[in-house]
Amino acid sequence: MLPGFLRRERIIARPGFNRWLIPPAALAVHLSIGQVYATSVYRSTLKEEFAASETAIGFIFSIAIVMLGLSSFAMGTWVDRNGPRAAMALSMVFWVSGFLVGALGIATAQLWLVYLGYGVLGGIGLGIGYISPVSTLIKWFPDRPGLATGMAIMGFGGGALVASPLSGRLLALYDGDFDPSSADSVASSGALVGLFLTLAAIYAVFMSFGALIVRVPADDWQPEGFDPSQAKKSDMIATASVTARNALRTPQFWLLWIVLFCNVTAGIGILEQASGLIQDSFSSVSPAGAAGFVGLLSIANMAGRFIWSTTSDKVGRKQIYMLYLGGGAVLYALFATVGSSSIVVFLVLAVFMLSFYGGGFATIPAYLRDLFGTLQVGAIHGRLLTAWSAAGVAGPLILNGILDLTGAVTIALFVMVGLLAVGFLANLMVKPVDSKWHESETDPALKGSNA
Repeated sequence: MLPGFLRRERIIARPGFNRWLIPPAALAVHLSIGQVYATSVYRSTLKEEFAASETAIGFIFSIAIVMLGLSSFAMGTWVDRNGPRAAMALSMVFWVSGFLVGALGIATAQLWLVYLGYGVLGGIGLGIGYISPVSTLIKWFPDRPGLATGMAIMGFGGGALVASPLSGRLLALYDGDFDPSSADSVASSGALVGLFLTLAAIYAVFMSFGALIVRVPADDWQPEGFDPSQAKKSDMIATASVTARNALRTPQFWLLWIVLFCNVTAGIGILEQASGLIQDSFSSVSPAGAAGFVGLLSIANMAGRFIWSTTSDKVGRKQIYMLYLGGGAVLYALFATVGSSSIVVFLVLAVFMLSFYGGGFATIPAYLRDLFGTLQVGAIHGRLLTAWSAAGVAGPLILNGILDLTGAVTIALFVMVGLLAVGFLANLMVKPVDSKWHESETDPALKGSNA
């Protein structure tokens, strides 16, 4: 049983509640868990501390992403049923515990504890935290679901922009010999323990803030001036809902699984090799310049999550994914063939490629809402995120395997073109969900599961 203050019925908004308070609640969680993309700041320190290989340290991140998918799949229905406050609080407990157990592993030189802490416990917190505000935002913004989910998931993409410089400054504070401007600089184990404990405290405060201010709308609430009967602009937008269990039985779910897998795998390919790609293509670029390029890609990733997802409210979800995947395939092919002709061409292509990668993440909840309705969209989203976990493992394996065999980045890029083409075809095949899968939102058996 949940404590009273966490229960869904305790956070139903009163009349007059300002719905624009919900995005900051979502951002408080997503900016916190977005730290998972900032681990490169202390990667060299972890390698030195544990005398471990790049692969062994990279496995920490891989475990976290796999657990993100598994926990979002397993807990999606629980999150929908119990509401965002309980989910955000539970996410905070796991995410913060991950840092605490990870700090213990560093202090005692036990790498398996870092795997257990940051990888397993932190990964569970990632999965629950990632999906916790999604269905709530969609219910607060039925008139602009792409905008709503874009605002929240933009925070996840931007988490590294906050955590990277913060982590560097904290390590320099705890260890005067550490140089945050150098990717090869190594901090002391004590400084890394201090960093993990400090981040645990900061994220506990921010995520608790999000959990405290979040609210769900009353069942009969609608935005002022919004007419649901006028909101259906195409056959791709459903007026009925599908349960999470039945969604798995539809071809639409699995086609979108392929779409997300292909988009994410291609994006990870660029992110994994970003600094090396620009230095290999342009010998005049310094390590500091390469780091700036990685930062630029992070900004493009974050901005794409908001800009393209918001655009999908106007042009439609299926159409925007044609741009992400079809346009993305063209960009990857150009990147492989003419990208090194000019640094301006290189940067423009890379920025648009990563903006499509981010946009694909942010738009998928609204796409699910269009196809399956709002009843259990959070749970359906959680199940779909297993595609992210699969891509988080497959992307580096494909890329590194090709590089090990051939040493040619161009070949790897054309493999990504092929993946995006597969995703494009899968998206073309998406049709409205057959009415046989539709449920009544007034079904007593489902009552209370639409938080």
